[in-house]
Amino acid sequence: MSLSLGLLRRQCCHSILSPRPALVREFYSTPILALRRTKKIPVLSKKALAAKARKRAAKARKHIYENEKMTLESAIDVIRAVEVAKANASYELVIKTAMSRGSIIPKGRIALHRETKARPEDRILVFAEGRQADEAKSAGAHIVGGIELADGIISGKHHATTILCSTALIRAITPKLGRVLGPRGLMPSERRGTVTDDFAGYLRRLAGTTEWKGDKNGVIRMPIGKLHFPVEDVVKNVKQFVTAVKRVTGNQKDTEEKGKSKSVKPVNAITRVMLSSTQAPSIQISDI
Repeated sequence: MSLSLGLLRRQCCHSILSPRPALVREFYSTPILALRRTKKIPVLSKKALAAKARKRAAKARKHIYENEKMTLESAIDVIRAVEVAKANASYELVIKTAMSRGSIIPKGRIALHRETKARPEDRILVFAEGRQADEAKSAGAHIVGGIELADGIISGKHHATTILCSTALIRAITPKLGRVLGPRGLMPSERRGTVTDDFAGYLRRLAGTTEWKGDKNGVIRMPIGKLHFPVEDVVKNVKQFVTAVKRVTGNQKDTEEKGKSKSVKPVNAITRVMLSSTQAPSIQISDI
């Protein structure tokens, strides 16, 4: 009797101290879940994407000065009224672009309908040898020579506002002059057209034009006329300059390029066009 009670107690203690088996939860798949269809994302066309972008832009919050735009002629009248005491003041046109990081700074040359001030004389230096050197001299280049001119540029002996180079000498001058002329924007490059073998054609296009260039933020500033100019001359200058900027930034294509199948040029969108003067406020133009 005592043996059976001891055995019973031992079995009870063993059952209390031993760990209980973990509960296993079983899941069963049903044919309804297996037949569930995934929702397909519709592929929009370019036209539909453009319409969607326009709707999003229409709903976006407008700029604080969005409702303070004027036509070009009205802006000219306001600036003339403010600058009534300074008849020799200049109009300044400011074009802001949405230039992305790493994109090319907009730059070009233009011959305005009526120039605001006398054009500074360009001093042209050309790296060329042989027959090309003779052609550059006859075309009107001020300094013409070979690789020996590089030492004079580094020492400051030769000064120039424009430097051209033949295709045969560009690899020879790049190691010497790349770090000297690059930061000044004078290093010849094929992209800018200053590495060429047609020096006469380049100097012909250069004559009678004024250079314009944007800053690193994509803002372009240009004196566009004097206050004593007739309104018609100022309007022509503004429209001519805006058209030139649109061509360079890809916002307007030339008629010659429309029929040719070339690589698509990235568009640097123009976000704002403003007209101002020395003391007058900047007025955003609405009809450009």
